[in-house]
Amino acid sequence: MPELPEVETTRRRLLPLLQGKPLLRVRHQDPGRYRHTERAEGARLLDIGRRGKFLLFALSGGLEMVVHLGMTGGFRLEATPHTRLTLEFPSLLLHFHDPRRFGRLWVVERGDYREIPLLGRLGPEPLSEGFQLEGFLQGLRRSAKPLKALLLDQTLAAGVGNIYADEALFRARLHPLRPAQELSPGEGERLYRALREVLAEALALGGSTLSDRTYQQPDGRPGSFQERHAVYGREGLPCPACGTPIRRQVVAGRSTHFCPRCQG
Repeated sequence: MPELPEVETTRRRLLPLLQGKPLLRVRHQDPGRYRHTERAEGARLLDIGRRGKFLLFALSGGLEMVVHLGMTGGFRLEATPHTRLTLEFPSLLLHFHDPRRFGRLWVVERGDYREIPLLGRLGPEPLSEGFQLEGFLQGLRRSAKPLKALLLDQTLAAGVGNIYADEALFRARLHPLRPAQELSPGEGERLYRALREVLAEALALGGSTLSDRTYQQPDGRPGSFQERHAVYGREGLPCPACGTPIRRQVVAGRSTHFCPRCQG
């Protein structure tokens, strides 16, 4: 958390508020985590893009402010006890809220990601036209990783994390520990379509806001896709399809939720 739907929702909410405005000042006390921010002061915000879980703020003067929200980061229009950084625009303060301090920010020359190597290794955007079935199937055939681990590593599909990997695997009726290269073409196509379907639904509902309310939209509104979670965070509760209790197992260092019957 946050994953593609939450980051894209944030982008869509911020763009009309900030586009065309000058960034007057960046305030924080952690130059190791928020890098080269002084370069952005005085630049005008031209656009906001997204790549995977990264927000890309295009600035005048050929600059780019790259933000990774980490596990608990998010932008707010109101300050919170966990505000770590504040962007000052005319008549608007934008606060970076990050309880666990995993978020990062870099100001770089546009497209120069030498300090952010993960950006250069991201796979295709799963809701874009560039996310083609054949390429997805090839990525599955090349990997011996368990499906859950492969979905998390960002090379098969950018922006997928713990929640949406679990939900897509459930819809595709595939066990998270199944080696990727063992899938038949039909099973791979099921996963491809389930992934796109889950992400599109979550984006339409503003993402998922869990019980800790770490993720919220900039104006404080929650997402609502959590109301449709079939397996994520539902350990011990009945599977919505068959009634079998949902199980939790650690895969690739992350809690993984699945139905042992539907995904067996």
